[in-house]
Amino acid sequence: MRLLETTPGKFSLLLDAGTTQVDELVEESGHEPNGYFWEGVARFLVSTEAPTLEARFQYDSEGGMFCAYGDDQEALRDLAELMTAVATDRDRLRGLIAAAETAGFEFDD
Repeated sequence: MRLLETTPGKFSLLLDAGTTQVDELVEESGHEPNGYFWEGVARFLVSTEAPTLEARFQYDSEGGMFCAYGDDQEALRDLAELMTAVATDRDRLRGLIAAAETAGFEFDD
């Protein structure tokens, strides 16, 4: 996870797909550890655990990279904290995927 100031007052939160400690688990769960999967993780986390972050940034992910951006650095920092917890903890990710499936959430990977 990298939080960058791309221009004064504008920030991007980036994650290079395929570089996390849980990529193997993502694949074992039937998903691709690409930027779109991680965007799904972010959207699910925001909707279930951090609704106060809703609409405080936008997404612009692609196959090789997750990207959230906007001018609310604090919101992006909060999202980075949530996502880092998932991207570094197999049990946390496993629980998130199970909760998403139970809720009928579709990862767009």
